[in-house]
Amino acid sequence: MFITDLFKITRVCKHEHVTPDRECAYCPDCGKLIRNEWYITRCACCGVKLKTVVKNGQVLPQLRYCTNCGSEEFRVEKLEQINFVDINFAALMKTVVEDKNNICSTTRCWQERTDVQPKLLVQYL
Repeated sequence: MFITDLFKITRVCKHEHVTPDRECAYCPDCGKLIRNEWYITRCACCGVKLKTVVKNGQVLPQLRYCTNCGSEEFRVEKLEQINFVDINFAALMKTVVEDKNNICSTTRCWQERTDVQPKLLVQYL
């Protein structure tokens, strides 16, 4: 009997081997398709970029109040692509893609054989 069996500890993959430079990739540890999403928070009052963290699956600013105006309100923006200016303020959230129709890069081709009706094949890159 292991200690993990005693305390019912389940291992959850953190997808640490999925690099942040790609939009999506398969995790080599668990085999699931992971999408990298970048988020940034801004002050709702003055629009200053705030350092962003992810806590319990929520995107929040690191500090509770804005250092520029003292406001407590903030807004979250999803970035399409990360650039080197925003890298110090942005937070990376790795999400599992469940739906097979939302695959990032797919290539489709037809199989041509004379004895069978052609079928559409999906190749995942």
